[in-house]
Amino acid sequence: MTHQARTKHSLSVRIGMSLGAVGLTWLSGCSTPPAPVQQAVTVPAQPQVLPEPPRPHVPMPERLIPERQISERPTFIPPSNVKQSLARNAKEYRRDAATHLYAQHQQRIFKGRLPPMLEAVGVINVDIDQRGGVRAIHWQRAPKHAPQVMREIERMVRAAAPYPAPLHMSQVTYTDVWLWHKSGKFQLDTLTEGQD
Repeated sequence: MTHQARTKHSLSVRIGMSLGAVGLTWLSGCSTPPAPVQQAVTVPAQPQVLPEPPRPHVPMPERLIPERQISERPTFIPPSNVKQSLARNAKEYRRDAATHLYAQHQQRIFKGRLPPMLEAVGVINVDIDQRGGVRAIHWQRAPKHAPQVMREIERMVRAAAPYPAPLHMSQVTYTDVWLWHKSGKFQLDTLTEGQD
């Protein structure tokens, strides 16, 4: 072997050994660390907690309100002389209110189909409290050309109180259309018999 060949071989061996040392160093970082030495830890004793003694059974009083009147939330229970409405929204209550108005003003109901021409048509919103009282009246579409009809409708709405008490609502605002004939008789759109 020549001097040059030996130098190359010696250089190769050195490089190989250096790379091997680097590889071993790198691999030693991947090894699992030794298990830590566990030291004995003393935990102070906790006081023993005794369970609470059982409470005596106290019977609940019988219900004061019949089951049919109990709802999800407390409601006003109207006096026995006030009718009750089981409606759960204004649309359902509208029919109860219209039936009540018809019962209160039977002599003023126009019987049969209404003629094509009416003296007045008005749309009214009525606020009813939980006792069936009228809180407010608002005209959505007032027949301003017939102020005497407006006054009479408002008078009749107030005179019909108390309305059926809304059991499932604390208050309700219902809307109805008054169809007023020149004879002073009327129909409500909710219960109308139609119009020619």
